[in-house]
This record gives sequence, structure tokens and C-alpha cells, in this order.
Amino acid sequence: MNDLKGLDIGGPRFPGVTVKTGTGYDLTGGGADIWGQLDQFHFAHLVHRGDFDFQVRVEALGESHAYTKAGIMVRESLEAGAVHVFHLVFPDNRPRNNNSGGYEAQTRASTGAACTAVYPPLKGVGPIEFPVDFPQVWLRLTRKGDHWTAWSANDGKTWKVYAQLSLTLPVQVYLGLGLTSHDDAKMVQARFREVRLN
Repeated sequence: MNDLKGLDIGGPRFPGVTVKTGTGYDLTGGGADIWGQLDQFHFAHLVHRGDFDFQVRVEALGESHAYTKAGIMVRESLEAGAVHVFHLVFPDNRPRNNNSGGYEAQTRASTGAACTAVYPPLKGVGPIEFPVDFPQVWLRLTRKGDHWTAWSANDGKTWKVYAQLSLTLPVQVYLGLGLTSHDDAKMVQARFREVRLN
């Protein structure tokens, strides 16, 4: 695959940085959030046409806020309010509103619209169904036309479906890795390794 190019979306206070490593990328970024009607984050991306299978291991994710986010991002454009699919992880497994684990999948269905999210099933007892356990946190997002499947794994081999989504996006999209600190006054780092695009 071609190298990913770093770009700040939505005008974060501090410029982000993308550094290529042996099998992945180190991202440093700020931004208020990837949510609501407008996003503010750092995006390491390339232009991709057609279906794909994108996999990555999140080795580490810093924390400036409970809602610091990092993961696989697909966008219709590089504008702040673009239609997108974002399969992400948080820094830990604490409860977050309707979320009972460390993974999440979110979409924005039309330009400038509010985002929606898919949450893991809420459980009163028992183990968390989709926990994060760095450095073995794997994300996978596949596209088949307008059908999207988000997966999780702790070994990069045994994949479990997190969410299945239907969302119309152009054949050509911006695909890559997104990071937001959720606190525009602070920067965080995410280490992505074993990046695979098929």
C-alpha cells in the first residue's frame, strides 16, 4: 500500500504529526472530537477506490480525556462535516454512556449531520464483550459496496464482528487512521502497527 499522508481536519489548535515506522505509524494529534456535526482531529490517509479490507493493531493510545479516540477512518471528503465511517477504540474500558467496552463504531450519514454510534450490548454482570487490552488491540474494517463490517480481535487472526453498517459513500474515498484527543488544549499519541490493506 502507499504511504499514509498526515493532515489535520477541522483546524485543531495544535498541528498533528504522522511518522511512518517499520510496519505502521505513530500519530500525534489534538482536536475537540470526532462526533457531532463537525470533526476536529489528525488523519493519516490515502485515496482508495473500491472495496477493501483494512486491518491494524493499536499498540498504544494516550489519554487526555475519557473520549480520546483512535481507529480506522473512511471519509467522503476532507471537510470537517464529511460523511464517514469510523471504527475506533478508547484508551480503556470504563463505561461511557451507552458503551460498555473499549470499542465503538460510528457514522455520519450526510454532510454536516450529527453522528450516530453502535455500542456493544450492555451487561449488568459478566466480562466485557469488546474490551481493549493494549498492545493487543486489533481493528478491522471491510467494505463491500455500501455494506461495512467492523471487527475486533486480540490476535489479528480470530476476528469477531462488532457491527454491520449500511452507508452510501463514493467509490473513491479517503481511508486511513484517525486520532482525536477530545481536548483541544492537549495532544495525544497513538501507535498503530501491522497496517494491512487488501
